[in-house]
Amino acid sequence: MSCSASSGSEEEDEGVDSYRKGGYHAVRVGDSFAGGRYIAQRKLGWGQFSTVWLAYDTQCSKYVALKIQKSAPQFAQAALHEIEVLSAIADRDPSNSKYVVRLINHFKHTGPNGQHLCMVLEFLGDSLLRLIRYNRYKGIDLNKVREICKCILIGLDYLHSELGIIHADLKPENILLFSTIDPSKDPIRSGLTPILERPEGNPNGGVTMSVIEKKLKRRARRAVARLSGTRASMGVVGGTPKSERCLDAIDVGCKLVDFGNACWADKQLAEEIQTRQYRAPEVILRSGYSSSVDMWSFACTAFELATGEMMFTPKSGQGFSEDEDHLALMMELLGKMPRKIAIGGAQSKDYFDRHGDLKRIRRLKYRPLDRLLVDKFKFSDTDAHEFAKFLCPLLDFSPEKRPTAQHCMQHPWLNIKNLNQNELKGESNVDKVDVGMSKLQINVGQ
Repeated sequence: MSCSASSGSEEEDEGVDSYRKGGYHAVRVGDSFAGGRYIAQRKLGWGQFSTVWLAYDTQCSKYVALKIQKSAPQFAQAALHEIEVLSAIADRDPSNSKYVVRLINHFKHTGPNGQHLCMVLEFLGDSLLRLIRYNRYKGIDLNKVREICKCILIGLDYLHSELGIIHADLKPENILLFSTIDPSKDPIRSGLTPILERPEGNPNGGVTMSVIEKKLKRRARRAVARLSGTRASMGVVGGTPKSERCLDAIDVGCKLVDFGNACWADKQLAEEIQTRQYRAPEVILRSGYSSSVDMWSFACTAFELATGEMMFTPKSGQGFSEDEDHLALMMELLGKMPRKIAIGGAQSKDYFDRHGDLKRIRRLKYRPLDRLLVDKFKFSDTDAHEFAKFLCPLLDFSPEKRPTAQHCMQHPWLNIKNLNQNELKGESNVDKVDVGMSKLQINVGQ
């Protein structure tokens, strides 16, 4: 799995062990790349294959994301593949309007650990995973979810229809907002003066200091958490109730990033694709896949944005595997898998008997999606019904029956304007349904 264009991995630290021959390139603030064109400003993140830095492009006078791949041959090969995919994406979208990250440049950089392929990408903001966390896993207002979904669908339609590319790892972490949630983290909005040479007096160019500061901050946070442990356990942190944050000021325009696992629909590289929680059933069963795997992941992502929780979080248990639990969770939400599909994959015999029933998980607790949204996530009946009507076709066990991104963009749910939840506070559920219905009728009538 490679690293996002600018948010990088959501973990804190890649560790020093991988800074060796074949591994990461050690970067210091003020280091220059590509004959002095790009100057490293600060680290944005990292992935298994690369680190990502905010860099200043001295030729164009703008900030970019610089992705520096590990140097071992397998990582170089993966980078060449990603460059090929990103180049095709950029070539067919000269106006940069398709909601997919833009590759600006690529080059090789030689360092003490070997030769590293580098990609220069447009600088983007935080990932949707960060947005979900920022909102304290409360579920984002449905109007915002609609805006995000429209961006993702335009990007997927471009990849699938025009380029024949399957993203193969769509998830909130691999979708970046145009800008950062916190304006002070945005180099342009915060008025950051670019660093054009290595800071004097510190051979590590400020990196060591930032690591020490991070450790001290973490220690301070832990101390505060211990002191306020009792209040935190009551859902109060620092004296404030743990409610959802106001996202009104945040631009939720976003782009698809991280094409390290992408493939051409007619030239597939791997059998096992997609991050576990967003993996389609045909990938688990090894029954072959197409661009419709991205539509399954898209539905999982939309659900997570709207509820704050992942749709499927499988775990292995006594006598059954994570895969089998995943299939059971799917069926509990979507109904029994048709026998033909259940027994049709190369791995089907591991999980299903010849009747199409799971071998080791016999008792399933069925609860349809609209009921789950009402019972667990407190959606109004109208919101739950409309949202489930949008998601359920995307979660069809038959991959060929799932709507395409283009088809999905025509769905009425994307054009419903909901009243803000705050405006509905204090009303009974019946009132909410009535308001929702009248609002829906107004939109249909327009």
